[in-house]
Amino acid sequence: MKTEFDDLRKNSLHQYQTDSNGDKQVVKIYFGELLIAKMIKLKKSIRYFGIKGYQQYLVADESSDH
Repeated sequence: MKTEFDDLRKNSLHQYQTDSNGDKQVVKIYFGELLIAKMIKLKKSIRYFGIKGYQQYLVADESSDH
């Protein structure tokens, strides 16, 4: 999901927020007010999470359906 996460983060229709606290870093990606994905990096562990159907937001930059 790393590549998909990067695509979501770089999409001009999405906003992202980064929070760091010690060894923990959280990156949240939003479409408007909707949280669509997040990454949690804790020491050497990286975990990715996406809402159900997050794939539709991968192409949102190229289509005007959203």
